[in-house]
Amino acid sequence: MEFKKMVTTLGQFIIERQADYPYSKGELSRLLRDIGIAAKIVNREVNKAGLADILGEAGETNIQGESVKKLDTFANDQFISALSTGGECCAIASEENEEFIPIDNLVSQNAKYVVCMDPLDGSSNIDVNVSIGTIFSIYRRKSKAVGPGTIEDFLQKGTEQVAAGYIIYGSSTMLVYTTGKGVNGFTLDPSIGEFCLSHPDMKAPNMGEIYSINQGNFVHFPPGVKEYIKYCQDLDKDTNRPYTLRYIGSLVADFHRNLIKGGIYIYPPTYKSPNGKLRLLYECNPLAFIAEQAGSKATDGFRRILEIEPTDIHQRVPLFIGSTEMVEKAEDYMAKQPELQS
Repeated sequence: MEFKKMVTTLGQFIIERQADYPYSKGELSRLLRDIGIAAKIVNREVNKAGLADILGEAGETNIQGESVKKLDTFANDQFISALSTGGECCAIASEENEEFIPIDNLVSQNAKYVVCMDPLDGSSNIDVNVSIGTIFSIYRRKSKAVGPGTIEDFLQKGTEQVAAGYIIYGSSTMLVYTTGKGVNGFTLDPSIGEFCLSHPDMKAPNMGEIYSINQGNFVHFPPGVKEYIKYCQDLDKDTNRPYTLRYIGSLVADFHRNLIKGGIYIYPPTYKSPNGKLRLLYECNPLAFIAEQAGSKATDGFRRILEIEPTDIHQRVPLFIGSTEMVEKAEDYMAKQPELQS
């Protein structure tokens, strides 16, 4: 009699990998499971968004000056709730909140970790049913080990991350994460309500044929980016050019596609925004950690993303991320040009 191979759920996988972080006595495992549970709740609401009164504007703007969607607010509340009651997190930094959120309750008195998150990336796509996502990053606290976290717990380089991941709410819902021991992807099986291992030990192609950038802003790009785009568009059979332009406008979705198929995603500096638009702590650092663990590369055009010293929880940086050879080629073009000045 043949037996079907049993699936590995996210919970089982996390427990099996407990040895990857011996300094933790199970706290990180529980924290990752808390994030997985919140992701299921958000996924449920995303899937019925067209049927429920959670689409459209919430009537306010976040710290970034961006209009807050109702679903943004819902996702933010769900993740904050899960992380606040789990007992493993002492503070949260979210795109939706101007200040970080210290967690001061009995169960979190001895919490060892802080979490940075973008609860609903690509929210401008909500109303048109395009893939959106959640990005998260986990650090060990630097402040004293009792009570709520402090600002110093967040202002750590990306190299200090102990875990990072994203959830993509698309044709299927996937959770992809790393603890510094490779990258693994889990697809939500709605029939059993569990994330199941579907993409073990993910590796990004060293080279791809996709470039992802908002080319509508071409006139505002620095010369190095303009020259790289022209290179991508040139005809050269030896290097399979011209490359294909694919830009969804949802960072998680663009990154996820390029991670699997190979490609480069660029959100460059512009003369209007010389520091770029993406946030270092809860967008660039977690995706850079995943990218490097999958064998690809992430820079701001000049420096490794994970080595940038943060000075503010909402700090912005340019981002060049994806297949190593493509990022390095873009860096070559950037190196020939001066950095933009505000």
